[in-house]
Amino acid sequence: MWLRRAFFRWLFPSVIVLPLWLLVGWGVFEAGGWAFLWVLFIAIPSVAVAQLVSALLVRARPSVQRDRAVSWLDVAGFGLWHVLTVLVGLYSQRWFGVALAAAIAAALIVFWLSLAQFRKEIAGGAVFGNTPFPGQGPFPGQGGSGRIDPGDVTIITDAPPRDRRSEDD
Repeated sequence: MWLRRAFFRWLFPSVIVLPLWLLVGWGVFEAGGWAFLWVLFIAIPSVAVAQLVSALLVRARPSVQRDRAVSWLDVAGFGLWHVLTVLVGLYSQRWFGVALAAAIAAALIVFWLSLAQFRKEIAGGAVFGNTPFPGQGPFPGQGGSGRIDPGDVTIITDAPPRDRRSEDD
């Protein structure tokens, strides 16, 4: 649980730290002038935006808010993505291309996994148009046609209705 909570706390600082690492790595490992342009105009903005969007998706999930911890799937995905981003920031000529391609793939996978987990927790089947199967009631595990009869709905209000005569005046 401590690792999941550590990743929970690390999500937003990583939006700043990982892009900054790409810039620091360029300076420390002497990557060259063209690499500086790549870092400044492509790498830093794309890593920051992708990290921010994925972090917001994860932090918006009800289970993450309740437990103040990410899922194990998030730990694996973000962990892999962050390690690959650090490897990209080393600017090794031997495996820079492989590390960059793997980091991009990991970022896309993390985004889609975060989106799928968010949808699963939020939707519960109703928001995105999933309807009960035939033979189910309006709630899973109930019998019936899956439809609610308008006569079976009770509307409860918390305020008494207004007097019609006072509205006309």
